[in-house]
Amino acid sequence: MRSPHDTIETTPGAEPTIELWYEVASPYSYLSVMRAEALAAAAGRRLVWRVFLLGPIFEAQLGSSDSPFNRNPVRGRYMWRDVERQCAKYGLPFRPPSRFPRASVLAARIAMLGEDEPWGGSFARAVLAANFAEDRDISRPEVVREILEQVALPADALIARAGEAPTKQQLRARTQDAAARDIFGAPTFFVDGEMFWGDDRLEDALAWPRRDA
Repeated sequence: MRSPHDTIETTPGAEPTIELWYEVASPYSYLSVMRAEALAAAAGRRLVWRVFLLGPIFEAQLGSSDSPFNRNPVRGRYMWRDVERQCAKYGLPFRPPSRFPRASVLAARIAMLGEDEPWGGSFARAVLAANFAEDRDISRPEVVREILEQVALPADALIARAGEAPTKQQLRARTQDAAARDIFGAPTFFVDGEMFWGDDRLEDALAWPRRDA
């Protein structure tokens, strides 16, 4: 069932938005997370952060929670080279993670807590850069703590909130909502109800005709 908190409606006179559904352990999400906020602002759209977990999506749709890039090594090799090319194109640092995918639950919970806060974008960029530009093990709480401190956030308080039952349930509900919206990969974008999948569709999503235009 779709959560009303996760559905962004565009009404006459409302600020136009773009929803970015991303996974902390997703390499193509890295490309979009690092670029989306500035591009959305330039396009006159407010970026709505929506973090979720791909593992349960893959399990339900494909019968395994592992990444399809691991299950198909040929596809996986292409993906890493493609991400490397795209990072060079965008001027982003890139270092393939020594373990893929890394457990992202703790980082995702904290990212979710920041979605409506001024620091949400900074944390999202910092944690994905740690994973895909610095090869830091974001599955480890001490690394997440370092990332929070890096962006001047109260690490103890946020890690404690991430471990509370309401936060855990919120991330589960978010992932269920992703499935209900037929999301099958990350990043995925929604603009005025139109769905776009993949980092290479970010600009297309931002250029989608606005209802208020």
